[in-house]
Amino acid sequence: MLLAAALPVMAAVGLVGALAAALQNEPMVVSLQDEPDAQDVARALALVRAHDPRRSIPGQVSALRLNERDLEVLLNQAAVRHLAAASRVSLHLGGASLRTSVPLPANPFGRWLNVQAQLLETSGLPVLDELQVGQLPLPAWVGERALLWAAHRAGVETQMQAARDVVQRVSFRPQQLDVTYAWRDDSAELMVGALVPVDQQLRLRAYADQLARLVARQPAAGTAPLAPLMGPMFALARQRSAAAGADAAAENRAALLVLTLFANGRDIKTVLPSARGWPQARPLELTLDGRGDFPRHFLISAALAAEGTSPLSRAIGVYKEIADSRGGSGFSFNDMAANRAGTRLGELAVTQPLRLQAALAAGVKDSDLMPRWSDLPEFMSEAEFLKRYGGVGEPAYTEMLAEIDRRVAALAILR
Repeated sequence: MLLAAALPVMAAVGLVGALAAALQNEPMVVSLQDEPDAQDVARALALVRAHDPRRSIPGQVSALRLNERDLEVLLNQAAVRHLAAASRVSLHLGGASLRTSVPLPANPFGRWLNVQAQLLETSGLPVLDELQVGQLPLPAWVGERALLWAAHRAGVETQMQAARDVVQRVSFRPQQLDVTYAWRDDSAELMVGALVPVDQQLRLRAYADQLARLVARQPAAGTAPLAPLMGPMFALARQRSAAAGADAAAENRAALLVLTLFANGRDIKTVLPSARGWPQARPLELTLDGRGDFPRHFLISAALAAEGTSPLSRAIGVYKEIADSRGGSGFSFNDMAANRAGTRLGELAVTQPLRLQAALAAGVKDSDLMPRWSDLPEFMSEAEFLKRYGGVGEPAYTEMLAEIDRRVAALAILR
């Protein structure tokens, strides 16, 4: 009888002890050592082009090589998007070490979940060899179960299965990861379908329909301002967000994605095969503050930031301008102004989704979205850019970006 009464107390004490050992007050990983930069973007684009399933022969065995930096950028973008976490990876012969810090709600045991894992190379996919949470060592099977649970919570189970279907082996070398894979006939469609769950496809359909209706009302001329389209698109987001259980941030992401594809002359069916039967908006060049290039800069940055990739969106903006300075239209700080304004709007789309919806649904002008830009330097060759500003990250360049950020912060909607 005494033992039976003591068991619940012992279990509670054990649970408290486990939580005290597992949770900690400080993060083990604060953030990625350096934010993604233009070189990261260039390498990522090169990898995507080289390993695009739409350009590959089904069944042909190929190899993808990533370095530690590539993998860390990839892991951190995923961690920020789904868990607001930070990760660090170390690759060595035959295995990898992974450290992740996940912030937790306020509790008496610790504000951080710090996880250390050791992966071991096999003849196929790697396996979890060691796992430690805080100061608490755990058996590998607990980590495997936790990974499945986390994948379910993040909604990426389908992506994981799609990857397992094509990846044949993962090999580890010092600072290097090699993935041997073979695309299937349906890999492109499966990967896209895995990345866009059914509920998100339905959400995108609502905004694609809305955009098609809005464009149909535009004059036959081939251009139209972006600002008047933003109002009705986000009025729909506001309306849909009012439904029980609705996710206002997800509604904003969908609206921005549909607008971004349209502004860049891409039909949504080019990235989502299931959209082939949806109503399609007729081609139309959007403008922002009278410029045809600003909507593309603004919306790409907004869509990326809304997906939790603000550092990446900034890096993509810099990459584009550096590429332009080497033979395109030249490095332009007014394009950077559009990038920074779009990034800020994308951040607000998920951090203050209802406030942003209300502000945009009330109607906006170009000057509400785009900061003052006409006096900013543009069309600089690489040589001129380097001569005047010293390059990315140098004091003169940093001060110019700070001035642009001050102008963005002055816009009421983007505060």
